[in-house]
Amino acid sequence: VQLQASGGGLMHAGASRRLSCIASGGAFNSYTLAWFRQAPGKDREFAAAIRYGTSRTYYSDSVKGRFTISRDNAKNTVYLQMDSLQPEDTAVYYCAAASFLHDDYYHIERYYHFWGQGTMVTVSS
Repeated sequence: VQLQASGGGLMHAGASRRLSCIASGGAFNSYTLAWFRQAPGKDREFAAAIRYGTSRTYYSDSVKGRFTISRDNAKNTVYLQMDSLQPEDTAVYYCAAASFLHDDYYHIERYYHFWGQGTMVTVSS
């Protein structure tokens, strides 16, 4: 499976942005899909995930209420709608996929076997 993330850029605080990640190969419908992010000088952290099947969503506390993850199985694409962006959202955003991932592990990096290349989001104050 190959994942291709896009949509990053430079924007001002308060702006909105939508990231996209297209998957090629594999059984997209069987994947839990997630967005992780890595701010400069920090470890990569979980941001949001959407389950296979039910499309139940999960968010970190830092993005809950501002970010929305969604998927379009017909287009093999996962999205991250980011609203009310803040400078602390500045990071490289990575999409990731895991097949039939248990619900307890959606936020844990090592359970995701497929990763995109990352797209940079920079938010200025």
